[in-house]
Amino acid sequence: MTAAPSGASETEPRPLRVGVVGLGWAGQQHMNRYAERPDVELVGIAGLEDERRAELAERYGVQVAVADWQDLLAQGELDAVSVATPTFLHAPVAIAALEAGAHVLTEKPMARTSAEADAMVAAARAAGRVLQVAFNYRYRGDISALREQVEAGTLGRVYHARAWWLRRAGIPTLGSWFTNREMAGGGPLIDLGVHVLDATLQLMGRPSVEAVSAVTHAELGPRGLGGAATEKSGVGSAYEVEDLAVVLLRMSNGASLALESSWATHRPSGDELAITLYGTDAGAELKVVDYAPQTVVRIHGAAPDGVDDVELPERPGTGHAGVVDDFVATVADPATWPEHDGAPAAELTRVIEACYLSATRGTEIRLDELKG
Repeated sequence: MTAAPSGASETEPRPLRVGVVGLGWAGQQHMNRYAERPDVELVGIAGLEDERRAELAERYGVQVAVADWQDLLAQGELDAVSVATPTFLHAPVAIAALEAGAHVLTEKPMARTSAEADAMVAAARAAGRVLQVAFNYRYRGDISALREQVEAGTLGRVYHARAWWLRRAGIPTLGSWFTNREMAGGGPLIDLGVHVLDATLQLMGRPSVEAVSAVTHAELGPRGLGGAATEKSGVGSAYEVEDLAVVLLRMSNGASLALESSWATHRPSGDELAITLYGTDAGAELKVVDYAPQTVVRIHGAAPDGVDDVELPERPGTGHAGVVDDFVATVADPATWPEHDGAPAAELTRVIEACYLSATRGTEIRLDELKG
């Protein structure tokens, strides 16, 4: 494989040669944005679904369309790779791509375990390549607007937050890899909760998590309830993960976060993602229902009668397009590569791992227990 372009030459610079592993919704989001960029050439794709692979290869005019991701790495001469596979493949695909000299953008969750995540970071550092994780909810317009308010000091010091992503019936296909513990690493906490955990910690100023206390429940999935109608392929797995997780996180700066995530609960229909922040000078909240592209952010000021409460103007977000654009911009600037080694996402993986360990043991887990 060739190294990523180091900058413009006297002639027009060569496009970044990219491959995408994984043909599902997330992989197609990466393909769409790469195909829209004149500075990127979508060279190849890999995935097991024959008909879908053929259709996507024709749609994007890719040179290489193979079932085996290893064949893509061998044939593609790639500068960068997007990994949009089931979670158990994130680490092996990413590490192989990094060792082959490609930069990597992988879907969330980064990995099933902190050991896998740390190995990915080590591979990025050894190769001197970029490793980024696609947390596309950071790129929502409402979350970005709220982050600006926090950074401007409007809320003062954020000392507590509440966040959740809840579904009534949204298990991503009973019997699929999503419900297999070995393949997925967990249930809604690692699938949905990681999104709101990442976004909320960012809104809180990225404090380090000191300890977690978690409880998980599996009441509906094991009874065959709460399954969503999706195109996820089945692997014949029993329901091996939670369908509801509840977590309290304590930060090293004294702040706290209460987090809930569910695939299936007896609640109003649909999906609901929400974040509430409590600050010393003001509070804030946003609520996204059924994947609405924009929602209102409310700032609750200090006046007891609410006269200084405000609603921020709605703004569009960039989603996966923003993720891909940020990745391409990072790859184009070699001076920034050491800053983008995946380490923050690996620490988030460690937090999720600590939550599952806490739920298993029934005790609070300190994060330093999981560090070598």
